Amino acid sequence: MDLITGRWHPHLNSYHYEGGWEVLSLRSPGGLTHNTVPDLQGEDAFEDTPLMDQCPAIRSLTRSFTCPVMSVRLLNLKAGALIKPHRDRELSFEQGEARIHLPVHTNDGVEFYVEDDRVIMPEGSCWYINANLPHRVANKGAADRVHLVIDCKVNDWLTMLFGDSEQKTRDLPFDADVQRQIIESLRLQRHEAAAALALQLEQELLAYLPVKSVDE
Repeated sequence: MDLITGRWHPHLNSYHYEGGWEVLSLRSPGGLTHNTVPDLQGEDAFEDTPLMDQCPAIRSLTRSFTCPVMSVRLLNLKAGALIKPHRDRELSFEQGEARIHLPVHTNDGVEFYVEDDRVIMPEGSCWYINANLPHRVANKGAADRVHLVIDCKVNDWLTMLFGDSEQKTRDLPFDADVQRQIIESLRLQRHEAAAALALQLEQELLAYLPVKSVDE
């Protein structure tokens, strides 16, 4: 981190946080270091920024991903800072994009909530969260919290990787319309693994819905 001290930029979405929240762009649209908020729907190709040369371990990690890697950033939430509840719309596995969090430096005072569930992310672990859901973070500790955040395109490799991972789930009210939207989104990805998952969800949907006779 010493080599890149002074290269951090304040996060542009200042409305969504209080205190210090800084970004170091290692891969961005056009490879620009000052491009701190990735436009995942934009037309510019994602490229490594010059700062990636100073982070060979991170470069090696991202190259090990067998899926398209878009944005790569280090995000530093300063001690005492907080990120207000918000949603990153359309940023979810079901929509074909996944945001991966790898905690680099954290503390017990960090409170990360997705909806009403607290997610505790130890250093050295790897997490996917559905950023399309409301989430918020408060760093109540005395030290900064630094995460490596990687945005990826979903493909068969990532789908299978998620399927093999430990999953934290909770019971939610069943919503048939939402289930149908997820199924449709998975099928639009045109990947074998996504299609298989869509079929599984469709079977679960059919099993849940009441059977109606043809006379009804």
